[in-house]
Amino acid sequence: MLRAIYNALWWIVAPVAVLRLLIRSCKERGYREHIGERFGRSRGRLPEDNAPLIWVHAVSVGETRAAQPLIEALMKARPDARILLTHMTPSGRATGEEIFGDRVLRSYLPYDMPHAVRRFLCAWHPSLGLVMETEVWPTFIDECRRADVPLVLTNARMSARSFKRAAKFGSATKDVFGGFARVLAQSPSDAERLTALGARNVVVLGNLKFDMSAPPELAARGHAWRAAIGPRPVWVAASTREGEEDLVLQAFAELGVENALLILVPRHPQRFNEVATQVKKAGLRLERRSVWAPDAKIASAAGTAGSVPALPQNVDVLLGDSMGELGAYYAASDLAFIGGSLLPLGGQNLIEACAVGVPVLIGPHVFNFTQATADAVAAGAAIQVQDPVDLARALRELFNDKARRLAMGGTASAFAARHRGATARTVDVLMALLPE
Repeated sequence: MLRAIYNALWWIVAPVAVLRLLIRSCKERGYREHIGERFGRSRGRLPEDNAPLIWVHAVSVGETRAAQPLIEALMKARPDARILLTHMTPSGRATGEEIFGDRVLRSYLPYDMPHAVRRFLCAWHPSLGLVMETEVWPTFIDECRRADVPLVLTNARMSARSFKRAAKFGSATKDVFGGFARVLAQSPSDAERLTALGARNVVVLGNLKFDMSAPPELAARGHAWRAAIGPRPVWVAASTREGEEDLVLQAFAELGVENALLILVPRHPQRFNEVATQVKKAGLRLERRSVWAPDAKIASAAGTAGSVPALPQNVDVLLGDSMGELGAYYAASDLAFIGGSLLPLGGQNLIEACAVGVPVLIGPHVFNFTQATADAVAAGAAIQVQDPVDLARALRELFNDKARRLAMGGTASAFAARHRGATARTVDVLMALLPE
């Protein structure tokens, strides 16, 4: 009965979803492109292409970057296989194009409607399907099972909050999670919750995001920016979400550190102009990265400033209005606050900042990254703050204690290095599922 209701609801939701795509395309044009793919109308692969096809679904930017080491490792382990990368957002698709170019096939993932899913599977004929982290689509799971396509929940996580919601559906939930061929969990607590929800063949392999590394050119770019900024105290508020920038600006006003610079990087590109307006309304002098340093390839391999003009000393906030450069923003900063965590939004990935060797501050709402946050705090790589006032206090203390700040950065780098290796373990499991 629940499955019938679910499928019927999609007939109501689908037209609304298309309308939402068109509305969102007013700010981000990519939402009106390839709409047919969202109903399974993909070009597919050529009939004579008999190579194994590994389908990897990564919702948006963060998941795509997290999947990069895994995809590269899969290409190396099975050079004869083709990779299909699917997304739900234009920014995720653009990131996939930037990273992989024409080395992978790409499509949007269809809506979870039986006819759309069947068209997708018939067009591509995947030998193996991988969905990242929390992507659980009942119809896709069911149709893959019917088509004999092994579907693996990879880098899987299940927060206590999500577990309580899913458990309310009882046996229906067990049927859904039981449809995965394998579940590769990030942590023992994730594995325990997923098993309780009906998942089979669950193993703990660690978090793939620890295997992410910023390209050397990004670090060089960040160092070039820092040289152009000068010896000011610099902190970055990364991946901030709607409603959170006001809280970050409140912390900035409370900071009390002379000549400090805030690099503010909203998570969603369609909000860049909105956030710029917020900063100006707060009475702060704003510079946009796209205006100050418009050439994305300004940094030399040695990390020199090159043609980057000096950032005026009266600039209070540098708006990070670019995509795919978070590693550079971290490299240009003394401290990093990870957004999505001052409001109950679940937090964002702190591992990339740790890997760069930047001390991390993060808010109280991290239910999507509970284990990674707890581990980072326990290791001394991160500090959890409760509100804007607490954030300002923690920033001030670290800015005023250089030795502690540098030691914390070293701890963060060591923490990230210590947890690497999930990619190799994941590839070992996946290779056993692919045809020879």
